[in-house]
Amino acid sequence: MASTPERDSYDVVIVGGAIMGSSVAWFLTDMGFDGRILVVDRDMSFERSATATSTSCIRQQFSTELNVRISQFGADFITGLRTFMGGDTRVPQLDIRNFGYLYLADTPAFAEDLRARAAVQVAAGAATRLLTRDQIAEAYPFYALDDILLASINTAGEGYFDSMAVFDWLRRTAQERGVVYVENEVVGMDVAEGRVRSVRLATGERITCGQVINAAGPRAGHVARMAGIDLPVEPRKRYSWVFKAAQPLDRDLPLTIDPSGLHVRENGGGTYQAGGHFGVDPAVDFDDFEMDHGLWEAEVWPLLAARIPQFEAIRLTHGWVGHYEMNTFDHNAVLGPHPGIGNVLFINGFSGHGLQQAPAMGRGLAEWLCFGAYRTLDLSGFHFDRLSSGSPQVEKAVI
Repeated sequence: MASTPERDSYDVVIVGGAIMGSSVAWFLTDMGFDGRILVVDRDMSFERSATATSTSCIRQQFSTELNVRISQFGADFITGLRTFMGGDTRVPQLDIRNFGYLYLADTPAFAEDLRARAAVQVAAGAATRLLTRDQIAEAYPFYALDDILLASINTAGEGYFDSMAVFDWLRRTAQERGVVYVENEVVGMDVAEGRVRSVRLATGERITCGQVINAAGPRAGHVARMAGIDLPVEPRKRYSWVFKAAQPLDRDLPLTIDPSGLHVRENGGGTYQAGGHFGVDPAVDFDDFEMDHGLWEAEVWPLLAARIPQFEAIRLTHGWVGHYEMNTFDHNAVLGPHPGIGNVLFINGFSGHGLQQAPAMGRGLAEWLCFGAYRTLDLSGFHFDRLSSGSPQVEKAVI
């Protein structure tokens, strides 16, 4: 992988090459963008990227209609990946393992919130269903439900998918179409007369640019500050554990969102994946991926066994730490142009639901660059100006 670009000028420089940056790059090429595109990322292995450390699932159970529709397109893109890529037989035929997400409510207020979210989801075409305690027990008899009042679930276009295959083909096809990827780091931006004129690389090159796209994931706030912009996005630790059950469940386990903050899902072959955060949730250093080994014994295993008694006898196989790019303003994406520095564009702040939103968000930003407007979903509600005007577009369904 090259570390320095061949040219000193590009029409679009994308800072960050994981699934968001690669989605923008791919959709630009798919829409016939005729300019030169450069993607810069610090680590082209993407080993610790939010893309690689995610739960690899998709859901439509959001609290806002727009987020529901964004994930609906995501599901269409995943299952139609080969078709979207022109019928290329190298591209795998992907599917979604539709075990769904199961939200459990343990208070009247949370139950009412689930009802309100479900109404939004169903109105947008999602197949969300509300389940009483008895209905949960009938469908999933392994749960302990004494404290549960209501649940919501959707098993259509909601569950596990091969996220790394989607990412790999977005990136690979973009490169085949002429997008240049370099393993380097943008360390500065030169701003004059309300525009970023060039970006500076760690290896000393100064790259003149027409547009700069911030696709830097948890580093997005850091990259924005290079242009003098305050973006309220910061890295937050999220833990994941994979374990094997002595007695596997007799049916698929939905991605269960427990009121405690724990989530757990089917992994296949008698193994399961749990994750979450517990207690204080501070911002962390960009390079802090240290595992808190005490969490498993002190928090996670007891919560698992309390909710699913069959999980009292389990064996931890491995775990890892990833980062959310948390938008502390309203837990929703920041997309599109900056109102003051118009050639800086954002695709940031997804707060844990970015992977599934990458196809629609990449398409939308590419439409904005190619046509000056959104042609499919109107994503203007995610624009930066809501931050400065104090007008949050709050997403409540954040895991």
